[in-house]
Amino acid sequence: MPCSWQLGLGKRRKTLHFSSTMLPTPSPNRIHMYIVITKYLFTVGSETWPVRKENEVALQRAEMRMVRWMCNVKVKDRASSKELRERLEIDDIILILQQNRLQWYGHALRKEDTDWVKKCMEYEVEGSRPRGRPKRTWRGVVQKDCQACNLKWLLCVLL
Repeated sequence: MPCSWQLGLGKRRKTLHFSSTMLPTPSPNRIHMYIVITKYLFTVGSETWPVRKENEVALQRAEMRMVRWMCNVKVKDRASSKELRERLEIDDIILILQQNRLQWYGHALRKEDTDWVKKCMEYEVEGSRPRGRPKRTWRGVVQKDCQACNLKWLLCVLL
């Protein structure tokens, strides 16, 4: 995939061209470190997080720093995130978090009605809530995940 960008100002502006084959090949040791350490640390316990937008952005930034480090690509090389992920054959961290939440939700749905996990999932807090916008809940996040994945509403009955 050819790409170009311009450097300089005014008359001294130069156009540089490069293709994705010119980018360095990632090291196997760095890929192994990403899979074993970074991906695990980013997603441990993610099944129960009510992730907010700023959390997603922070995770994506940290992941892309690691991906660029693995590929020996600097930000000023202007290689797209999508291209780098395709070269490494890895998924976006947000997609992985979404899959983890839906897997945990399916696991919790299959539990018996007497199990404490299912009771906690169905628990509704009584009383008045404080003023202002309500906090983002895990239930709301999973409901959006179900809609994003086009899951049938019958599968998401408890939400």
